[in-house]
Amino acid sequence: MAGPSVTLTAIPRIPLIQAGDDLANILVGAIEAARLSLQNQDVLVLAQKIVSKAEGRYVDLAEIRPSMRARELAAAVDKDPRFVEVVLSESTEVVRYRKDVLIVAHRLGFVMANAGVDQSNIEHPDGKERVLLLPRDPDASCAALKARLDAHFHAQVGVIINDSFGRAWRNGVVGVALGAAGLPAILDMVGVPDLFGRNLRVTQVALADEIAAAASLVMGQAGEGLPAVLVRGLNWKAPASTAAALLRPKQLDLFR
Repeated sequence: MAGPSVTLTAIPRIPLIQAGDDLANILVGAIEAARLSLQNQDVLVLAQKIVSKAEGRYVDLAEIRPSMRARELAAAVDKDPRFVEVVLSESTEVVRYRKDVLIVAHRLGFVMANAGVDQSNIEHPDGKERVLLLPRDPDASCAALKARLDAHFHAQVGVIINDSFGRAWRNGVVGVALGAAGLPAILDMVGVPDLFGRNLRVTQVALADEIAAAASLVMGQAGEGLPAVLVRGLNWKAPASTAAALLRPKQLDLFR
């Protein structure tokens, strides 16, 4: 008998998302066009950019007037001062910086490069230099999308907004959950016995991050154009929690 398995299926033919688009309706159409459906404990993982685009989270750099702090920091990291000003506006703290690297604490609590402000995979109409910000409230965005998907497919599904993060101690980026709804973002394994009956003492599993990282293998990181992945085969009994549960408070962060 085969062991447990999980499948990851990219949803094809999702159009380029524009500000104000009804993302839930677009996702429903693409899922059904692919002759797929959603069922209980399926998880739909969405690239952050399509959520931010639908929410109109664009900033035109021509409208930005960088502060002295932004100019000084831009000189140190070799970035556009206007870009750095936008990063600072989305941040509560500059954590580390050097040439080409600017790590900040985002206003939502993420410690990340450039506060998630990005220029890749977005359109720049009429020669405008635009940047795209993270969703204003990723957990709320997930909850709203989940409600629409649940109602349409008559199922209880999970929704994750996925973004790519670097790690302090390892090279390369991996997918992490910016937002989550309908699943336990973190599983507390404390007290669960191991193979030899010894109870685990501190283990917590970042379930939403593990799902996001797996979905990234199918999404890709460049021009693949596959911003939604259906994950099927997971099974959980713990209550749902948001991605905010994954954030370690600063006072417990030994490396800041």
